[in-house]
Amino acid sequence: MNEACLSTSRFIAFFDECGNHSLTKINPELPVFALCTVVVEREAYARVIVPEMAAFKLRYFAHEGINLHSRDIRKAGGPFSILQNAQVRGAFMEDLSALMERLPFALFVTVIHKHGYKARYGDGARNPYDVALEYSFERILHFMESHKETALPVIAEARGKNEDNALRASFHRLMTEGTYYNKAERFRKLTCPISFRRKQDNIAGVQLADLCAYPVARKALKPDAENRPYAVIDPKFYRSGKVFGLKEFPK
Repeated sequence: MNEACLSTSRFIAFFDECGNHSLTKINPELPVFALCTVVVEREAYARVIVPEMAAFKLRYFAHEGINLHSRDIRKAGGPFSILQNAQVRGAFMEDLSALMERLPFALFVTVIHKHGYKARYGDGARNPYDVALEYSFERILHFMESHKETALPVIAEARGKNEDNALRASFHRLMTEGTYYNKAERFRKLTCPISFRRKQDNIAGVQLADLCAYPVARKALKPDAENRPYAVIDPKFYRSGKVFGLKEFPK
């Protein structure tokens, strides 16, 4: 499929992650790896998501070039130091919740519980990123088939040459070899070129994925704790019959 066809694909996917995928140095505060993918309709992305996110930023900042980064928002760091003011923070978070509720997207997240995964597989444990990629794309495959679509450009945030090359290789293997539960023939019907964009490119879809990733990771770690951001995005998870856009492993 040529570039012109991809530029008119019905859907676009955006990746981001929460936590690192190392099994040797596990952060006791965040012992999970969450891979988050949002799938959006191109038309809705152009006409709703991009302008709505820009308008939200302009309500609080001098320009729309601010990157909505979950960690910076939580820590009130960088341009989000304005959130150190409790009144501003309250209004900002209410506005952000309302924005996330309005925006049209389908959500797919895989959470790998690293201690449990390492305990189960030991030296045979694979890279959590690869495992998460497979589980997420098994569900995205179902989504694409249900909509009778085959073209899905994928955009991820650039992490560095080695990391990007490793993800590109994993993605290629997945698309050509399939998974244990889904044969290669099904994946080969999809055209999913992956590209990497820098944070300073200010890609709205990548920021949207970032804003979803942490609430889901936190929900996996503390399922009974109050988590309003998760409650806001829960209806966005892809649901079709027995297929659910959220996968926790192992569980």
